[in-house]
Amino acid sequence: MRKQSIYFLLLPETMLSDLAGPADAFLFANRHQTEVEFELEFICALPEIRCSIGLSLGPLSALPNTLADDAIVVLPGLVGMQFDYAAAAHKSSLSWLKNTIQPQHRLVCICSGALTAAHAGLLRGRRATTHHSHCADLAAIDASILVEENRIFVEDGNICSSAGVTAGVDLVLHLISGITSPQTAIAVARAMVVYLRRSGNDTQLSPWLMHRNHVHPVVHKVQEALIKDPAHPWDLTQLAELACTSTRHLSRLFSLYAEISVQEYLSGLRLGLADQLLSQTDWPIERVAEAAGFGSPRQFRRVWQSAHATPPSAHPHRRLMTRH
Repeated sequence: MRKQSIYFLLLPETMLSDLAGPADAFLFANRHQTEVEFELEFICALPEIRCSIGLSLGPLSALPNTLADDAIVVLPGLVGMQFDYAAAAHKSSLSWLKNTIQPQHRLVCICSGALTAAHAGLLRGRRATTHHSHCADLAAIDASILVEENRIFVEDGNICSSAGVTAGVDLVLHLISGITSPQTAIAVARAMVVYLRRSGNDTQLSPWLMHRNHVHPVVHKVQEALIKDPAHPWDLTQLAELACTSTRHLSRLFSLYAEISVQEYLSGLRLGLADQLLSQTDWPIERVAEAAGFGSPRQFRRVWQSAHATPPSAHPHRRLMTRH
């Protein structure tokens, strides 16, 4: 199992929600997969701090002298962004950030934690976001920062930033999806009873993640069966039996919670599988259609062209193979 170090840099008046939500998400991910173990360490220039709700947090680890190349450093926000240049803990933390964070490290700013990163000069020339009430403050710290308002989170290279409170969990779910798998992120979101969503800043949502931002257990059960084997010749009766409900009720639940029909959802999964096969194999279209669960190459082409401007034969991977 690969170890992934996560360092939470804490300051006095750290927002507890900015700390606990993301930390719990990483720990939940440890329970739902066996490929990556997220190892959390809470670091600070002080051995103990008082957080936003008046609770004392400690003992805390000292600021490390070095970080592993793949280390992730998380900056939770502070109450009202009470950054005090005169306070020893703040000065030490800024110095540590400036001298320690390198391009190979990933910096994750939760809520107003982006302002801490900006004070350290780590957001210079970067796209970033923060809590809506602090966007102007972020721009005022460094005019070179491209502040994106009304975003859940923004990812710019090795720098990630999120809006307030629950958006930090959204960002961590996105990171978990990339480090482990979308399925793990889905499992964590369900365990925490939160939506799994992305901002418009991200690449198009994967079909494996689309229409999962609900918490209805029957719909999730059917979706998980379809995701596990989209090529299976599913029919509505089979799925209704799996869900222990009627076909009519299952169709109604899908429309209400997934906001799509069962057949449309299955077609999207099959298109996603076909896209993977077109990217990773040199199979003929007929074999791709069969392996992805389509009844015929003609049906595959028709469904494909309802979602793509070009036919499957014009897939970029195939053009590249032809060129070589």
